[in-house]
Amino acid sequence: MQEGKCLNCGEPFKGRSDRKFCSDYCRNAYNNKWKSYSNAYVRKISYILKKNRKILSDLNPDGKSKVHKKQLLDLGFSFDYFTNIYQTKNGNTYYFVFEYGYLDLNNGYFAIVKKNLKKEDSL
Repeated sequence: MQEGKCLNCGEPFKGRSDRKFCSDYCRNAYNNKWKSYSNAYVRKISYILKKNRKILSDLNPDGKSKVHKKQLLDLGFSFDYFTNIYQTKNGNTYYFVFEYGYLDLNNGYFAIVKKNLKKEDSL
């Protein structure tokens, strides 16, 4: 039997040499806390991407539209977060948030498009 210090509460305990926690409660509390920190970042990014997708979807009911950058910003769109980039043969760069893409038209406006998903692309 060796003495150790609990990673969660800091209390000393006796047990096997590889034991890290004084109780199941402390082990579960420590693991839940550790997982919540790493998942918080993922949840934040997921929320931003979903919000961006909803904004593009709402502004693009017909599959193709044109909006001013101010309108996107007023709705809370974040240009820093997107899921992929598509470069056309003529050099245009579309930024996609899932199936919705936007292209900077360099005059304060953005073209919004919706990618036609094939049956095998859907879940």
